[in-house]
Amino acid sequence: MSDATSTTAGDTAAQGARPEERTSAASARLEGITMFGAEWCRDCRRTKAQLDGLGVPYRYVDLEAEPDAVEVAREISGRTQIPVVVYPDATHHVEPSNADVDAKLRELGILTA
Repeated sequence: MSDATSTTAGDTAAQGARPEERTSAASARLEGITMFGAEWCRDCRRTKAQLDGLGVPYRYVDLEAEPDAVEVAREISGRTQIPVVVYPDATHHVEPSNADVDAKLRELGILTA
């Protein structure tokens, strides 16, 4: 079950975050697509497979390997669910369906066919 949301990443509670967290979240938003996830998460594996299959470049942040990034993902999304996919236009999805990701990539002009 998908409970995807697409919001501007700046709408989160960044005011209470430490400066290095705000910088990390900001850089995640500005570097193209970033996906925060974990290998044990079925939705994360599905979204990774979709992006890989489409040949879309993205930065993957493994929350098991980088536990400090959990707070960055939470800061961006305001939630604890994963994956969190951050797009170059500073919007994001939480637990997106394949259709959600596809529609966003088309909206951004990353997918055209």
